[in-house]
Amino acid sequence: MTSKLNRYLQSCAILAFVAASPTATLAQQSDDAERAAEDEASNEPRRAAALEEIVITGTSRARSGLNTPLSLTSLDEKGIRRYSASSQADILRSIPTIKAEGGGGEVAANVFIKGLPSGGQFQFTPLQYDGVPVFSSFGLNSSAFDVYYRNDLGIERLEFVRGGVSNLFGAGSVAGLINYISKTGSEESESTVQLEWADEGRFRGDFATSGPLGGKDSNTFYALSGFYRYDEGPLKSGLPSEGFQLRGNIKREFEDNSGSFTIYGQWIDDSVQFFLPFPLTGDDRKRPTGNDGKIINTVQTDAAANLNFQTPDGVFETSIRDGASTEGGSVTVAFERDLDNGWGINARTKYARYSHEFNLFLDGDGIINLPETLSGFLDARGLGSLANASFTNEKSGQALAPGSLLFANRILDRNRPAEDFTAELNITKTLFTGAIDHSITLGGFFARAEADDENITTTFLAEFNDRPDLVNLIIQDENGNDITVSRNGLLNAGAGFVNNRHTATRFAGYIADQMEMDRWVFDIGLRVEKILGDISREGSQSFQVNDDPSLAPDLQSVIFGNGDFTIGEVDTSEWALALGALYKLTDNISLYANGARGFFFPEIRSVSFNSLGEPQTFKAEIIKQAEAGVKYNGPRFSGTLAGFYSELDDRRSVDFVNDGQGGVAEVTSIQSTRSYGIEATGSFYLTDALRLDGNVTFQDHKFTDFDSNAQFIGNELRRQPNLLFNTGVIYDDNRFDFAFFQTFVGNNFANDSNTVRLGSHNIARLDTGYTFSVMGAQTARIGFSVFNLFDSDGVTEGSPRQGVGQSEGEAFFVGRPILPRRYSVRLTYDF
Repeated sequence: MTSKLNRYLQSCAILAFVAASPTATLAQQSDDAERAAEDEASNEPRRAAALEEIVITGTSRARSGLNTPLSLTSLDEKGIRRYSASSQADILRSIPTIKAEGGGGEVAANVFIKGLPSGGQFQFTPLQYDGVPVFSSFGLNSSAFDVYYRNDLGIERLEFVRGGVSNLFGAGSVAGLINYISKTGSEESESTVQLEWADEGRFRGDFATSGPLGGKDSNTFYALSGFYRYDEGPLKSGLPSEGFQLRGNIKREFEDNSGSFTIYGQWIDDSVQFFLPFPLTGDDRKRPTGNDGKIINTVQTDAAANLNFQTPDGVFETSIRDGASTEGGSVTVAFERDLDNGWGINARTKYARYSHEFNLFLDGDGIINLPETLSGFLDARGLGSLANASFTNEKSGQALAPGSLLFANRILDRNRPAEDFTAELNITKTLFTGAIDHSITLGGFFARAEADDENITTTFLAEFNDRPDLVNLIIQDENGNDITVSRNGLLNAGAGFVNNRHTATRFAGYIADQMEMDRWVFDIGLRVEKILGDISREGSQSFQVNDDPSLAPDLQSVIFGNGDFTIGEVDTSEWALALGALYKLTDNISLYANGARGFFFPEIRSVSFNSLGEPQTFKAEIIKQAEAGVKYNGPRFSGTLAGFYSELDDRRSVDFVNDGQGGVAEVTSIQSTRSYGIEATGSFYLTDALRLDGNVTFQDHKFTDFDSNAQFIGNELRRQPNLLFNTGVIYDDNRFDFAFFQTFVGNNFANDSNTVRLGSHNIARLDTGYTFSVMGAQTARIGFSVFNLFDSDGVTEGSPRQGVGQSEGEAFFVGRPILPRRYSVRLTYDF
């Protein structure tokens, strides 16, 4: 039994002991008959139009989708379970407006919002749980928000809102908010246990439990959830993913039903392997065949897990075995209270601290970046002829066959501890002025986030195989002396070094009025915000750590920190204004429009210094956007149709690209963009149990300004398709359920230079199950699901490290395909 599994079981036992109480058990037993009757009634087929869902994210007035002048999408607990495979991308790709890629595995999903330029991750869409951002500032380093939190059975629903004043509250984001809402306990005790097995060596166990603390009449409730997962796939590199998470909350409702006080907690200890692009065949971009005649699914390998070398600070050993690892947690306190005369107050505060590493394999050595013949490898580096070289397998010691291919690659070890504090306070007031019902919010938001970014780059030499062995290389110089170029597979010790610490402090104030009258709804809101950024960056230089003349220069020296720090501060302020209007044409049809002038603050890591050591100009990126459309909600069909337009000026884009010396560098370009298009969603119930879902986004987008290369003006935004749509067929009669989903991503370009076109692709998912009664009110479900049903190998990205310099026409193309088809079986028990 692994240490992580031990810690998970011990934590679960402690939480179970704390949550258990005689009164709670008695209450559960006394409720059995009532629950059985309710469950029997719930087995009747139900129909719920999507626009009847009540949305609470970023608003002081909960409203149905039909009656709010913004775009929204919500997924209930069942929907989240159906879509879930492993990562956030599996869920988010079903949402209109969003293109989500999960080719890297369970974390660091690339999330793109229509019409906005991005390298992926969550750059324009804060990821929230229970209305609080997972991390308050993006861009202190490049880790995505989803490295800190995982979804589990404790999620009640997902809300994604975009446009209107809702995005001005709290952390704010004019582009939209992704908010997962946790289950909280109720008067009824209920629990769920779920076990999952998948091919390629995956096991996951989940649980969720909730109920009253203190008996049936208690006004204090608890909810606990968590999971443990061990996974040798989905691509077998010999480096498994393993870890757990526990989440919970205790909620006390005030006796006069005027509000509540809730404490949320989370602890995570998880390590996940992250999969990068690798060389595919150049003509059709399929997975290639290796030297051993087997198909290559990944060039990542546990053979590199023990690479180590001397540094000025002692012996460094790669932590690639830990992958993207996070250990730590958060505590959130939420308070809301209705006061007299229409006044109210609500507040949230959170503190989070994580030990976090994001160790990954890159997509080449930063010099050639493609598979090479033995002689080609020597020629490219000026190492002489093949006759004077000895390539041997590091594990077996056998000489490589003359026709073998090599692939030199890098490991980037990144240590990124992070700490975050946020606080939000809102004062609300409801009042009437004539026929107008006002809901006014006056609020403030404060956040301080700090994150380190300590990077060490290591280059190694390997065969071109699936999960390859490393390669040793010895050459003879012109004097006949043996020179070791690759020792134990190590090709370049310490090819790059970074040591940064960035801090962001945010202050925001906002006011909004959400107005309703007979058939009209009006929203108006204003937000003003200031950000302070602190920057500390250590310089680096080459240090000689070994004077053995039989070693090549790259094994004698390392690039490491020199103790010389550049320190600076930046700050800026900006404002956002949002307007929205909705007219209820009939009880089933609403016309709406919204517009906003907003901003994004540049990533602190994008700030560079001039020759005098002064930070460059730091100003906000301004976005202007508008949307107008129609919503329909009928007994069998609900849908929306809208047109949209957006402009983004002075976007400071940050890319990790090869520096030409074997390391990587952060390169910043300033871009402006324009986009417009149409979007439609629909949900149609053929019967009470059978429904069809779909959404489609068509957009035209281009760069309108590009500081580093004017030739890119007019190009399309990277990795943004013109056409994106989802379709789904869902059947659920509360016994047998079946769901089929398909996502289509149209043609798009891999880079800003538009030199590499990525073809369209489909991702299909199947989920089916049978639910049966166990001991009266209790139920069990046996489910079967398939991710990537048709085993599509469409390419979702090229090589970010090659950036605008990547081109087509080579024998190999570095890209990241969709993860291969995967089967899983789930057993779920509700009691």
